[in-house]
Formats: sequence, C-alpha cells, structure tokens
Amino acid sequence: MDSIIGCVSLSQLEISKSAEKAVVKKGPLSYLSGSLTSALFCGLAISITWRIIGYYSDRPPHYSQRIAQSIATAVKTLLIGSGCLATFTCGLISIGLFLLFIRSLLPTKPIPAD
Repeated sequence: MDSIIGCVSLSQLEISKSAEKAVVKKGPLSYLSGSLTSALFCGLAISITWRIIGYYSDRPPHYSQRIAQSIATAVKTLLIGSGCLATFTCGLISIGLFLLFIRSLLPTKPIPAD
C-alpha cells in the first residue's frame, strides 16, 4: 500500500519525478510554428481593430444625455484599446519567437569542463 502524504500518494510523486526527467527540449520547428501562429493572431487582431476603428469613425455615438455619451465613449475606448493591446502583444510574441528560432539555428559554443 502506498502511504499518503497530504492528498498525494508516493506513487504519484514518483510519477511526477519521472515525468520531470522526461522533459523534451524544444526544437527550432516549435519556435517557428509558434511564431507563425502568433503572427496569424496578430493579423487577425489588427484586422478586427481596423474594422472597429472604421465602424466608430463612420458612426460616432451621439446621445442627448451626457451620461449616455460618456458610457458610449468609454466602451469605444475600451474596444479600440483592447484590440490594439491584442495586436501588439501577438506581434511582439511573434517577433520574439522568430528571433529565438534564428538563435536556435546558430551553432553554440561548448562549455569547457573544469
């Protein structure tokens, strides 16, 4: 019988330790596919952002009450800001993963043993 420590048995701890040893190193193809996926999301986000900007520039909110105008402007600002944030986040992730892809292709210098 396995003794129980808290809510995790010893056999589960042994499985998690063996899983830590079996971690596979990421390769260049993984970095490239991540970069391309993030670039696709960036393109999608910029397309949606431009459509939101176009919609609000063609139809600006006009309300007679001041509070309604304020809420409409706040919603417009949040939507456009969220779209811009998504665009730049995905773009920077895509650039970073692409640079990591290039770095993984370059030869590394072996570390001398002391």
